[in-house]
Amino acid sequence: MDYNALRSVMTERQLAPRGITDKRVLEAFLNVSRHEFVPVELRAASYGDHPLPIGEGQTISQPYMVALMTQALGLNGNERILEIGTGSGYQSAILACLAKEVYSVERLKGLSEKAGEILARLGHRNVKLRVGDGTLGWEEHAPYDGIIVSAAAPAVPGSCIEQLANNGRLVIPVGSMWSQSLLVIEKKGNETISRDLGGCVFVPLLGKDGWKKNGNDR
Repeated sequence: MDYNALRSVMTERQLAPRGITDKRVLEAFLNVSRHEFVPVELRAASYGDHPLPIGEGQTISQPYMVALMTQALGLNGNERILEIGTGSGYQSAILACLAKEVYSVERLKGLSEKAGEILARLGHRNVKLRVGDGTLGWEEHAPYDGIIVSAAAPAVPGSCIEQLANNGRLVIPVGSMWSQSLLVIEKKGNETISRDLGGCVFVPLLGKDGWKKNGNDR
């Protein structure tokens, strides 16, 4: 299967026509092999316009959604980024191409270990992984120029605002367990400015400041 051709089609038909205009972001999507991050039996569908299951009840997000969230960070290459929800590691790889340092937290050890193996094999050396409660962030390396949350929160976790640098951006889906709004939040001193990029559906963000396993938020 010609994965290079499939990446070109994905970029030209799914991303560019729908408002993904950042040339660096488009280049990253052309260069990162999405099929490496999905189960072998699903690789034929790797570049389709939809999410795919990756095990343990988790998914690799639709390429367009990954691109939309990444573009919203407005990266120039010198940033320190926090990713909450490593999942397959695909978003981590995209961020690794666009930022200086990426710190990614995943609550599921199996997913984190598998993502780490793939990222290392593909040569993404500027990504550091941690297993833990993503709703608490990763305080040790804060502040972050950008934070991207790849799971749905009932409200914005306090750690995300606390660990975000001044003039930094947070991209996070917020809403119910079944439907969310994708928010971009900019930190300006003691204030935040929020804008809504539209509706989305993500797996729930579980943890102290997220959803509980029984489906209740607090």
